[in-house]
Amino acid sequence: MMPPPYRSYVLVSLDRIARNYRNVCAAVGPGVEVMAVVKADAYGHGALAVSRTLVGEGAKWLAVSSVDEGVALRTAGIGVRILVMAGFLPQEREAVVQHDLTPTAHSLDDIAELDRMAGRAGRPLAFHLKIDSGMGRLGTRAQPQEIVAALGALGHARLEGLMTHFASAADFTSPQTGQQLARFQACLAALREAGMGVDYVHTSSTNAIGYARKDAWHNMVRAGHALYGYVSPARGAGPGQILDVQPALTWKAKILAVKDIPEGTLVGYGGTFRAPAAMRIAILGAGYADGVFHRLSNRGKVIAAGQIVPMVGTISMDLTTIDVSRAPELKAGDDVTLLGAEGDVRLDAQQIARAAGTISYNILSSISARVRRVYV
Repeated sequence: MMPPPYRSYVLVSLDRIARNYRNVCAAVGPGVEVMAVVKADAYGHGALAVSRTLVGEGAKWLAVSSVDEGVALRTAGIGVRILVMAGFLPQEREAVVQHDLTPTAHSLDDIAELDRMAGRAGRPLAFHLKIDSGMGRLGTRAQPQEIVAALGALGHARLEGLMTHFASAADFTSPQTGQQLARFQACLAALREAGMGVDYVHTSSTNAIGYARKDAWHNMVRAGHALYGYVSPARGAGPGQILDVQPALTWKAKILAVKDIPEGTLVGYGGTFRAPAAMRIAILGAGYADGVFHRLSNRGKVIAAGQIVPMVGTISMDLTTIDVSRAPELKAGDDVTLLGAEGDVRLDAQQIARAAGTISYNILSSISARVRRVYV
């Protein structure tokens, strides 16, 4: 295909996302439902296009972070179940019911409020309850008997799912995941002893899937990062990774100008780079407002003319400068690769994250809305 006419754009392979989803399903087997996580604009890949692809592959559940994200999918015609994982504000209660979203309760107060919402709506409202099993973030820390009592008082809403989230699922030097799972299992056992059935039990996201923590799969898993081609590197002596997934996103930027500079020339804000010799530089049409991390100044890389070349100088809001002395054929209008591959040369989100001092999730989800998404 001809390069798109945008100064900065991402190419998203929907076929690869579909294949990644199928591979996750194959890994966990037919007895485990795969909830596809499309929060944060599908980790920068475009939530609507990705959701349509996943629904076409048979996904029955999608997960988002906020009510706004869920409403956007519903109004665009996505009809499968949508779990809102990160809570709801008082002003969002009506939208939860109106758009048939499935809320997550994070406290005993949330449980009571969901029952009131269902009562006002005059129809049942299914919800999932999150247990804070040791991450110290969202989720209830109430004792199992308190949870049983709160659920026993429901008159309109219905507990459909019980969930938690692991803090260290790829870290096999830490006992945290086992401890979290034990706390969660105690709560689940208390509900079952009280005769309270739960349709869906889910504790595992990508890392717990990818490293085969099968005791934590239950009958549903939440696949996010894996759908987009990534599993976090393991720490310690863990089992081998069982997921075969490939990155689905390539990020390109066009060269706006090429120039030759003499030895000693200062480049960028603050003059943080001084040319050690005469060199050729190129200025790219992407900067930190597009998602190029400022911390990559003088340390990041791109792929230009099939080879790795360095970023030089301080990254600007809209521009990034690179050294193209070894690629003299490059000219204004040519594309370079910020994330992706050219032939055998590759820069993935995990490599970039290491250089930027962050994580691959952060790299992908920080690609801004002004970077055009092109689906292939």
